[in-house]
Amino acid sequence: MPNEWITQEGEHVSLHGEWTLRHYAELRRALHQHGKLGSAPVSLPGFEGLDTAGATLVVEFIGVEKAKQIGDWSSHLPHTQQALLMRIAEAMEAPQESTPPRPSRATEALAALGQQMIALWLQQRQLLAFIGLVLATFASLLLRPHHWRLTATVAHIHQSGLNAVPIVALLTFMVGAVVAFLGATVLQDFGATIYTIDLVAFSFLREFGVLLAAILLAGRTASAFTAQLGAMKSNEEIDALKTLGLDPIELLVLPRVMAMLISLPLLAFVGMLSGLFGGAVVATLSLDISVSQFMTTLQKEVSVTHFLVGLSKAPVFAFVIAVIGCLEGFKVSGSAQSVGAHTTSSVVQSIFMVILIDALAALFFMEMGW
Repeated sequence: MPNEWITQEGEHVSLHGEWTLRHYAELRRALHQHGKLGSAPVSLPGFEGLDTAGATLVVEFIGVEKAKQIGDWSSHLPHTQQALLMRIAEAMEAPQESTPPRPSRATEALAALGQQMIALWLQQRQLLAFIGLVLATFASLLLRPHHWRLTATVAHIHQSGLNAVPIVALLTFMVGAVVAFLGATVLQDFGATIYTIDLVAFSFLREFGVLLAAILLAGRTASAFTAQLGAMKSNEEIDALKTLGLDPIELLVLPRVMAMLISLPLLAFVGMLSGLFGGAVVATLSLDISVSQFMTTLQKEVSVTHFLVGLSKAPVFAFVIAVIGCLEGFKVSGSAQSVGAHTTSSVVQSIFMVILIDALAALFFMEMGW
C-alpha cells in the first residue's frame, strides 16, 4: 500500500494528506519506517487536515528550528496551518518544567515553623506600629482636652469594668480558697500552717490578683473590642468616619484604652481583696485561725510594697489588652468568618502577652529586690 502521508522523490520529501489524531498511530509508523529527515529538502504542499497531534509529528519530523521558519520556505501552505506548526514548535522549544521532588516531612515541618515565625514577627511589628500611633494620638489630645470623648470613656468603663466586678470577685475568691487549702495541706506536715496567711497574701498581692483580672478582661473585653470594631469595619462605618474627617483612633480606640487603664487597676484591687477574703474564710474554717489573727499577721508580716508591685503591673496589662483588641478589630476584612478569626486571635494574643509581661516583670522585681 503506498504511503498516504509521505512521498519521497530522490532526496526530496513531501508531506501531505490528513495529519490528525484519527491517523496518529499510522502516522507514527510511517515516520518510523521513513527514518530521520536529516538534511533532505522537504515541502509541505498543504494538508487535507491538520490538528495538534498531527502538527506535533510534523514538527518532530522536520525539526523545531525549521518549523519556526516555515513561513520563509513554505509560503504556499495555508496560514492557519503555518500558525499551528509555528505554535507547536515554540511550545516544544520551551524548556519543560520539571516537577520538583516532594519535600520530606521534616522539611515541611521546618517550613511551616518558619512561616509561623515570620507571621509572628510581622504581627509584632504591626502591634508596635499601632502602639506608636495610639501614643501619638494621645499626645496630640493632651493639647486639645476638649476633644476627649468622656461619654464614650464612661460607657466603656461601665461595660469593661463595673460589669466585670462579680466574675472577678467570684473567681479570685475561689482561687484564694484553693491556694489556702493547698498551703494548709503542704505546710501542715511542717507544723507551719500559720504561714498559709503569708502564702495567700504574697500570691494575691503580687501576682494572682492582677493576673487573674487581666486574663479575665483579655477574654471578656478584648474580644468585645475586636467584635465591635470588626462589625463596624464590615459595615464600612470606619470608612464613613474617615470620609467625615474624623480620626478612628481618637474616636474609637482612645476611649477604650482609657477605660481599660481605669478599670483594670480597680478590678485588680477587687481581686486582691477577694482572694484574701477567700483565704481568710478557709483559714477560719479549716485552720482555726480567727479573722483578727489573720488580719494582725497580714499587717505585721506583709509589706505594702507587695501591693504596690502587683498594682503597678495593671496599667501595662490594661494598655496591651486594649491595643491588641482594637488592632485585631481594624484587621477584620469584612466577612463574619474574619470577625470570628480575629476575635479569637485577640484573646490568644492578649493572654499570651499578659503572661509574658508578668514573667518579665517578676524577673525584674526579683533582681531589684522588690
